[in-house]
Amino acid sequence: MVSNLQFTGGLSSIANYMALQEGSFVTQGQRVLDRPLRVRFHYGHPDVFDKLFFMARGGVSKATKGINLSEDIFAGFNCVLRGSSVQFREYIQCGKGRDVGLQQLYKFEAKLAQGNAMQSISRDVYRLAQSLDFFRLVSFYFSGVGFYISNCLTIWALSLFLYSRLLLAAFGVQEQDTFSGIHTISYWFGMIGFMLTVPVFGSLGLEKGFGVAAWDVIRMLLTGGPLFFMFHMGTKSFYFERTLLAGNAKYRPTGKV
Repeated sequence: MVSNLQFTGGLSSIANYMALQEGSFVTQGQRVLDRPLRVRFHYGHPDVFDKLFFMARGGVSKATKGINLSEDIFAGFNCVLRGSSVQFREYIQCGKGRDVGLQQLYKFEAKLAQGNAMQSISRDVYRLAQSLDFFRLVSFYFSGVGFYISNCLTIWALSLFLYSRLLLAAFGVQEQDTFSGIHTISYWFGMIGFMLTVPVFGSLGLEKGFGVAAWDVIRMLLTGGPLFFMFHMGTKSFYFERTLLAGNAKYRPTGKV
């Protein structure tokens, strides 16, 4: 396995945010998915396959690019369903060029969200849900389909909160301030943003030291990181919902290097 770090992270603020996210996912995220969770599948092209094993069990990828948009992860599903596992072993660390503009970014996130929506209604995921034990099933949910469902629930919760506050203000309803913190928008944004920052901080702390990690997180916050990640979550939520309702998943070229 080749551990990727982005060399395009210094080109713009958006590129820096994507570099932080990618660095967290391909290091600490992959290690935890492998051990102790044991629910790692195929995330990215540097994975090395046992050719003979997969040739005797249906091949590496799915053939239908509409239904199986994220065709490579089905290799991991196929492997785990047949009693094996997808391990994470780090041999070398290399640079990887990624998206540096919102136009490229929305295409990339749309492709992932639509692919995950199609995974969630596939027979492979159904069979995995029937065969995994409870703890691995919970880990599988929150590291895959559940991540996108949580994004949708977060966007719905924010919309509900904003519209309810607007209606209460419009009709002049006086509320009983029993839980004063819950009635403020800062409470909601704090609950959303804090937990998503912890993996990034932990990954940077282990790789570069916690002093550098603290500075990188503070710089991300000061340069508009929360606004970017709200756009990020809204894009994933929109395409995930739309694909579940109407289908139309398709490959979108993003210009990766």
